[in-house]
Order: sequence, then C-alpha cells, then structure tokens
Amino acid sequence: MAASSSSAILFTDVFVVSNVDKDGKKFDRVSRVAAKSNNLEMKLTLDINTDLLDLQKDMNFSLALASTLNPEADKSSSAAGGWRADIEGGLADDWDYIMHGKVYKFDEGTADEVTAYVSFGGLLMALTGSYRHVSGVTVGEYIYLLVRK
Repeated sequence: MAASSSSAILFTDVFVVSNVDKDGKKFDRVSRVAAKSNNLEMKLTLDINTDLLDLQKDMNFSLALASTLNPEADKSSSAAGGWRADIEGGLADDWDYIMHGKVYKFDEGTADEVTAYVSFGGLLMALTGSYRHVSGVTVGEYIYLLVRK
C-alpha cells in the first residue's frame, strides 16, 4: 500500500470466515458472515451481497475501513460530490468489494473491548475488539469498507 493512502485507512486486518448464515439465510442475495482476524484478535459480523462477493467457511480475506478512496483529493471537493466523488481510481482499484456507509453506534464492552457498528444501506457490520485498533472510527462518520479475497 502506498504511503499516501495509509492516512485514509482507519483499520485493516486479515480475517478467517468462521460461519456463514449461522441463523439461517434471511434474504436471497445477502449472507451474514462471522469472522475472526488473524493478527489483531478482532471479531467481525458482516452482511454481504452474495452476487458480488462469495465468502465461504474457512476462507481468508483482507478487510479495511477507510475514510476516503482517494486520499489525494481535496476533502471539500469529495464532500460536495458525495461518495461517488471518491470511487474512481485510488484505493477502489485494489479491492474486490467496496461498500460506503455510516458509523451509527459505538459500544463499550468489558475492559478495553468495544464494538463499532456501521450501516451500509441496510447491510450491517459489527467489528469487536480492542479500542486501540478502531480508535480512528467515529460515530456519525461515513466510511468505506473494502474486501479482497
């Protein structure tokens, strides 16, 4: 990853899928994936569009959360154009699956464990682990989720 894009990355790790649709499949093209990270001991629950990304039990995938897909762009011009202003080039070219959503909740668990909740237009994510790994994620902020198999 280029040094210039590193400031845009809020979180990144490699995960292993531990379960897919554990409680049954609720929608035709959506699966709920449970995964654990290899390096940071994070737990992830993520809804994905299975037409665009197929994750199966025991598969590895990289996941990142980013504040922008185009860290070289002027923040004011990106804000004026909405999420579409960021989609061309930049980080988008390096990932297989991208969603844009809003951090809507941040729960403090036990000790330093927290859970960040993000809504991607109805597809949800919960990322649980040490606060220090998700300290760059803020409630009310719009972020990008990036996945690469």
